[in-house]
Amino acid sequence: MPVAIITGASKGLGRALAGALAERGWDLVLDARTAKVLEESAEAARARGVRVVARAGDVTDTAHRRELVAAARELGGLDLLVNNAGILGAEPLPRLDSHSLDGFRAALEVNVVAPLGLLQEALPLLRTAPAGAVINLSSDAAVEAYRTWGAYGATKAALDQLSAVLAVEEPGLRVWWVDPGGMRTDMLAAAEPDEDLSGTPAPAEVAPVFLRLLDERPASGRYTAPALLEER
Repeated sequence: MPVAIITGASKGLGRALAGALAERGWDLVLDARTAKVLEESAEAARARGVRVVARAGDVTDTAHRRELVAAARELGGLDLLVNNAGILGAEPLPRLDSHSLDGFRAALEVNVVAPLGLLQEALPLLRTAPAGAVINLSSDAAVEAYRTWGAYGATKAALDQLSAVLAVEEPGLRVWWVDPGGMRTDMLAAAEPDEDLSGTPAPAEVAPVFLRLLDERPASGRYTAPALLEER
C-alpha cells in the first residue's frame, strides 16, 4: 500500500485528506501538536482498514521530523509528503505596521523552515518511491495583497518559491503547491473572527482536489482548488 505523511492532521484539511486517502487504502503517518485530537483523526482513518501511525509533536523540532520519516520507513516507504501544518503568526491578523516580529519569525519557522526540513529528511524515501510526490499547502495570500495578510502571505510566497525550485531540482518527483482557497477552518475563523464563514467550503469538500492530483499526476506546479474544481 502507498504511504503518506500528513502534517497538521488533527483537524481541518489535514484530517479531511487523511480520511480521503485512507478510504483509498493509503497507509498514513499523521502529525499534529495535540495528541488527543490527532488520535481522533488516526482512529477515524484506521476504521477504514489501513495502518495509521500518529505522532504528536512540533514540526519545527528536528527530532520529531525524523520520527515521522522513520515511521513511514517502518510502514514500507514514502510515496507522498503533505506539508499541511501552518500557523498565522498572529490572531486575528494585524496590519504590517503592528505585526509582532516574533510572531512573523514563528510563522516562518512553521510555514517555511519546517517543510524544508521535513523534505530533506523525506527525499531519500520519496526518490525511491514508484511515484513520489510532494504537496505543499499554499494560499492565495501568497500572490494577492490582502489587507492584514502580509506576514502570513509572505511565508506562503516563500514556500511557493521553495516548491518551484524543488520541482526543478527533483524532476523525478511531482511537486505540487496548492492554494486550497477559503475553507471553513479554525485558522480562517481565527484570522478574521468577524467574517461569516457559513458559505465557505468545508475541508472535506476541498479534499477531492488533492485526490485528483494524485490520479492525474499533472506536471509539477502551482494549482488552486477552485480552478481544479471548476474543471471537473
